[in-house]
Amino acid sequence: MRLVKRFYNLTFNERRTFRLHTIYMVIEGFVLGILALNEFVFIKSLHGTNYQLSFLFQFSALVFLFLIVINEFLRRVKNRKKLLRTVAIATRLPLFALLLFPSTNEQMLAKPYYHYIFLFLFLIYFFGNIFIKPSINLLLKLNYRHNNFGKLYSYSTSVNKIVMLVVTFAYGYILDFNNFAFIYIIPFAGLLGIISVFVLSLIRYQEENDVIIRHSISESVKASIKQMYTILKTNKPYRHFEMGFMYYGFSFMISVTVITIYFYEALNLNYSSVAFYRNSYNLLAIMLLPYFGKLIGNIDPRKFAAITYLSIAIYIAALSLTTYIPFHFKFLDITIYYTLIVYIIFHGIFAATMVLLWNIGSAYFCKPDESGTYQSLHLSLTGVRSIFAPITGVIFYELFGFTITFAIAIFSLLCGIMLMLWSYKREQR
Repeated sequence: MRLVKRFYNLTFNERRTFRLHTIYMVIEGFVLGILALNEFVFIKSLHGTNYQLSFLFQFSALVFLFLIVINEFLRRVKNRKKLLRTVAIATRLPLFALLLFPSTNEQMLAKPYYHYIFLFLFLIYFFGNIFIKPSINLLLKLNYRHNNFGKLYSYSTSVNKIVMLVVTFAYGYILDFNNFAFIYIIPFAGLLGIISVFVLSLIRYQEENDVIIRHSISESVKASIKQMYTILKTNKPYRHFEMGFMYYGFSFMISVTVITIYFYEALNLNYSSVAFYRNSYNLLAIMLLPYFGKLIGNIDPRKFAAITYLSIAIYIAALSLTTYIPFHFKFLDITIYYTLIVYIIFHGIFAATMVLLWNIGSAYFCKPDESGTYQSLHLSLTGVRSIFAPITGVIFYELFGFTITFAIAIFSLLCGIMLMLWSYKREQR
């Protein structure tokens, strides 16, 4: 009842925007629920190599390197609705090529070039996100009042996570029944991706006809890079914050691909089990988001980052212990390891804190009108570490095995935690 009352206290435009954004998030929940198992599909059904698997994850972050140029391009675009729809068709429609993929192990192994086609299709898909993601924030900020932005965004996000959770579990069971069901389901996800962006484009946007362009894109990009360098040089707390993120990002990126390999090679999990471990933590994250949303506004973001980094360090440690404490039981064809229950709990804490730290953490180090520049710098550094970190994780695994690779990831996180606490205490002194 309270939620309904709040809904009707909104302006007409806020209610319309909230409906459209929630519909978009529901449809995207289906898409993300399907793509949540993408890495495991690549290694189990397509029989891709470990290094190829690292590229699949790398592409999702590498595209952020282009964000500086894309942001300048987006600033100059007048017809954003047309841009969004064009990007949706150009980046989601190619997924229909999967309908031409073979549907047996023998055919897939006989034609390994399908691995490269799969990687290329998703490189195109991820490129769409660098146009769509910034546009979402712009459309919502233009149509929500400041005091309603966070609340309405969290409601839509919660619905998105619930849909994603259900779809991932269902998709896992379908893949256990038919390992090649993805050649039909992923194109369907591509169609849903087009529909969702078309819905998003219906949100009201006042086209700007008076944008004054004084410099070329290349000149503007050079100026942006110079400005970002100046920020890192002069804003020491923010520089420390981003250095901590480099430690975290390195750890996350070297471990995420190896965790997928670990599920497949060390634990020999089926799709249903992987779906359980890849998504069940979202239930806890949904419950914890309101608490951590208040907490990040009351403590320094570096202390908040230390909590986030500690949670991922614990869940990686719990995961690595499964090799030595392999006790488990079966439930609904899902293999549940006792150590991985700890993994789920702390992954939930990580998911609830990182979504906040990632999206709004940098804004605490600058003036409101500088937040866009600070966030662009933050995301661009993500692209920088994605150049080397994912494949480095596979190299570590093949040289030293799972345990040493996970230990390196945990050590990097501990360095990030110590840096965050040192930076905070140094400023207090």
